[in-house]
Amino acid sequence: MISDRRKAPPQAAVRAVERLRDALARIHRRLVPGHLALLEMVAAGWLTQAIHAAAALDVAGALADGPRDGTELARAVGADEDALHRLLRLLIGHGIFTRRPDGRYALTPLAQALRSDAPVSLRDAVLFFGSATHRDHWTHLVDSVRAGGPAAGSGHGKAFFDRMRTDRELGEMFDRAMASIDSLGQDPVLAAYDFTRYRTIVDIGGGRGALLAEILRRAPDCTGVLFDLPEVVADAGPRLRAAGVADRCVVIEGSFFETVPDGGDVYLLKHIVHDWPAEQARQILRTIRATMPPTARLLLIELVLPGHHRPHPGNYIDLEMLVNTGGRERTETEYRALLAESGFALLTCTPTLSPENILEAVPVP
Repeated sequence: MISDRRKAPPQAAVRAVERLRDALARIHRRLVPGHLALLEMVAAGWLTQAIHAAAALDVAGALADGPRDGTELARAVGADEDALHRLLRLLIGHGIFTRRPDGRYALTPLAQALRSDAPVSLRDAVLFFGSATHRDHWTHLVDSVRAGGPAAGSGHGKAFFDRMRTDRELGEMFDRAMASIDSLGQDPVLAAYDFTRYRTIVDIGGGRGALLAEILRRAPDCTGVLFDLPEVVADAGPRLRAAGVADRCVVIEGSFFETVPDGGDVYLLKHIVHDWPAEQARQILRTIRATMPPTARLLLIELVLPGHHRPHPGNYIDLEMLVNTGGRERTETEYRALLAESGFALLTCTPTLSPENILEAVPVP
């Protein structure tokens, strides 16, 4: 079993804390007048933009070497000192940055995640999700709800992934954001599933190879195949070499709508199927089914929607898919049906310490 090098808490304890947090939030909503509780939620959008502004200015990077006073910090990030103070005053109230008794600003654990060089950095994700492009897409949510998919007025007349491919500045921002988000669930996935049982792991739509590189680094007897579009895997080499696995990993360019590499013992898709409406999702899965050996396994790593009505990250991402791509998050039952329609039988759905689930399936003869 590939395990996390750091000691992880038991899943039962994590889920208990989640339920306690949700219970406290419900109590808060009941104690506060409804209109005020709703206003707090609406104002959360302003907080998102404040976090984005701090990331764009790289305030966390400017504080990486230690606390700074307002004048010095404003000069370092190229901002008006008073306006920067007003921005940080809001963020400090939410635990993002702090101001010491001597007046100097400093990092907090939350602010550390806004550093580009942090072990787990969310700066690229914040820059994308707070960008004007992303805000514009979400202004069409009501149109998407009416239409059942991305609105005609969003995306400048192009499908989401087509725009990411043609506008490479935006596409690279998106790729970095997704790599940032994917890093959050990497260790929980590796702790929950044994990849060492396979000889060859084919990562379909694996981006720049972050997950595959870590799997191969922890499983020295495995070899890998990284498969994605040419403009995506073009930057995979340095990451694979840095992880010391480049000699055990082949990089292949292509589209999973047309073909995928053959000869794998397991085919891995992380956050791929949820990007697409049912028809395209079935097409991707059937392409893999037509190529993979009959003894191979299929692994989908996705945010499987739960059966309860407590807050869940998947409910947010589900609307993100509706607005941008026309894809959707699914329940375990819905994934079972989608896989059956594509020539697979779902064997297990394994939860992890993160919201990620690992769905393991086999091809049906």
